Order: sequence, then structure tokens, then C-alpha cells
Amino acid sequence: MSGRLTGIGVGPGPAGYLPLAAIAALRSADLIYIPRARGAELSVALQCLEGVEFDRSRLCEIEFNMDPDRQVLQEHYARLGQQLSEQLRQGLQVVYLTIGDALTYSTYGYVLAAVRDLYPECDCVTLPGITSYAAAAAALEWPLGVGKERTLILPCPEDAATLQAEIESHDIVVLMKVGARLPWVLALLREMDIAQHCGFARRIGLDGEVLVSDLTTLDAAEASGYLAVLLIRKTAQAQRHRAPQASSKGNP
Repeated sequence: MSGRLTGIGVGPGPAGYLPLAAIAALRSADLIYIPRARGAELSVALQCLEGVEFDRSRLCEIEFNMDPDRQVLQEHYARLGQQLSEQLRQGLQVVYLTIGDALTYSTYGYVLAAVRDLYPECDCVTLPGITSYAAAAAALEWPLGVGKERTLILPCPEDAATLQAEIESHDIVVLMKVGARLPWVLALLREMDIAQHCGFARRIGLDGEVLVSDLTTLDAAEASGYLAVLLIRKTAQAQRHRAPQASSKGNP
């Protein structure tokens, strides 16, 4: 049997956010790579698989390198790509887990590129998963777009002026990778008088979960951290089920 690399997004959040095809791949895998952030005791990806039955003796935990130095990251992905390529050439069925959708702002994209570069003819399959913003929208009952609304998905800019321009030119902005920028982002939303239309989610379904559908009073110090997404709506959501109020013009 030829080797195959299968990329699987798990979670984010409650156990069970996993397609049936992913469960089948987990159970037939020879090796299952689970990334763990440096400094974290547990892999969040593994936490998202709680209750799913598969052979955990096949787990291969790797410490994920978040170093901002591009040279360090290049070496990290090169080593990982080499390791995976060798295992695939041996005919192994390899699964690589990541949080959320495997190809939406995910490090799995770098892993896949490294493997393809070293082993162009390899058999690779990526199973679609649930994005962090889709999970956040569901948890908050917050529509990501209705009618002809224009939605923008982007990593948080480095300055308030750039973010404000993006908000003003779109109906909805999904803001990812907010991190330490959260205090000034919240200040901007309040200055624009739209914080009441916005939502925030962090660690959905996990310990330390934060779900807020009105950011008027959200404390940035309590909400900051990893696995967070911010949903920005420029105006209040249209209530199309309500009949428009009659105009009072001309009434005595």
C-alpha cells in the first residue's frame, strides 16, 4: 500500500466537531501527528478528540514552534517535511491534526507545502473542517452574512487606521490572530460606536471559554489569549421578519 498524508482539522471546541471521513482516517492511520504549542501541557487538538475512539498508541506529539524568526520556522518545517516524506515513502498512513479548518490560516498549509516539495508524487488528502469563525458564529448565533452583505476575513492589522478602513469598506469583518492587539481593537469599536453589534469568542467548548455578543463592556485583560476570534458588524443586523413601521409624516 502506498503512503498517504491526511490533513484533518478538529474542533475548534466541543468534542464531536469532526466529519465521519476524519474518524475513518484516524482509525486506519499508522501515525497521528498532534501539534502542541510550546509551553502548553496539553495539545488542544487532542482535547477536541475527547470521546472519539481510535488507537492512541499511534499518536506522535510534536512541539509546535511559534518563533517569529522566519529562518527558525523554515528549518522547523523543513525538518518536519523531511520526516513525513520519509514515512510516506515507507507506505505509512499518516494523519496530521490541526485546529479548525486545515487550510484556513493553518500551519498545516506550510507542512503540506514542505511535503509536496520533497515528495511531489505523494498521495495527500485534506479533509475540510470547521473554521474558528464558523464555530464562533454558531456559538453566538451570529450570522456571518445575510442577503448581499460583504464579509472580509483577515488577520488583525497592526494599526487602528488600517482596521477602521477595512471595517468601513465591508459589512462584516472576521478578525483573526488578534492576540495582544485586543485592547486597541476594542477601543476602536467603541469609538466607532459599533461594539454593541460585535461578537467575541475564545476557547470555544474548552476550559476558559469566553463568549460575548456585545463588546461594549468586554474586559480585554480577561479575554486576551490564544484561540480567539472577533466578529465585527458595521451596523445592526437587519430584522427582516419585522414589518416596517409606518411613517408618521402627515399625521396630526
